[in-house]
Amino acid sequence: MVNETEDPLDAWEFLAAEAQDEGVITEVIRPAAVLPEEAARAVLMQLALRDVRLGGVWDTEPALWRRFDSAWTGEHDQERGSQLIGSIQVAYGVPTRYEITIFRATVTRVGSDQGWTVENLCDDALQYGALTLARCPRADLKPPPKPFRFEGAGRT
Repeated sequence: MVNETEDPLDAWEFLAAEAQDEGVITEVIRPAAVLPEEAARAVLMQLALRDVRLGGVWDTEPALWRRFDSAWTGEHDQERGSQLIGSIQVAYGVPTRYEITIFRATVTRVGSDQGWTVENLCDDALQYGALTLARCPRADLKPPPKPFRFEGAGRT
């Protein structure tokens, strides 16, 4: 397990290694789920109150929310006594300043063995904003703009 005193890149390497493990489920959320401002505030507040260092099961960072099976019991933010169930990758301030976009979720082998799915992992966090992944608003996917072309470029 990765603790907060380690380099953030180590956390991403850990997640990449977990993703290659049998039983790990990673799903790209398409179109991405978007938490409206009010729901985003409620979710962030409740996840903070349920911090894994304070007896809860969530460890949140600006780009990653991690769900554990129990609170951390080690000193200095160490994850002793708990196992990672899964993680949710998010982007704050996207698509607008006060919204949060969920674009990928991963359930670890441990989480999968305990019956967790990507949907109920996301629902566990979204419940605090009175949402589920299925009912969460989605990003408006528009086709990319046509390429810009100069008419008559290269003519003299």
